[in-house]
Amino acid sequence: MRRGCNWGCSEMSDWVEVASIDNFPPGTFRTVDVDGAQVAVFNLDGTYYAIQDVCTHDGGILTGGEVDGDMIVCPRHGARFCIRTGKALTPPAYEDVATFPVRVEEEHVSVRDARWD
Repeated sequence: MRRGCNWGCSEMSDWVEVASIDNFPPGTFRTVDVDGAQVAVFNLDGTYYAIQDVCTHDGGILTGGEVDGDMIVCPRHGARFCIRTGKALTPPAYEDVATFPVRVEEEHVSVRDARWD
């Protein structure tokens, strides 16, 4: 784990299992804690994407907001974010949300925080 790691540390975060693909149908999402970051993992038509579950406008959670195609709408102030890229699409958010690598291995979806690798 990265905690306590000094600059230049070569340790990488571990993969965290989200769900089996049988329990994660298209059009759904799951949230999971990845090294202290709340991450929302979405199944968009059979492809999995992960973004940090935080609105960059006010720090609240994004899940609970409407999913519209490949966008999620913040439930408080209506900012829209692209689930595929994390890009902030509308005010009042101007900063993108972090994205995370997702893998499917042995019928299980996993995610990890690669921001500090």
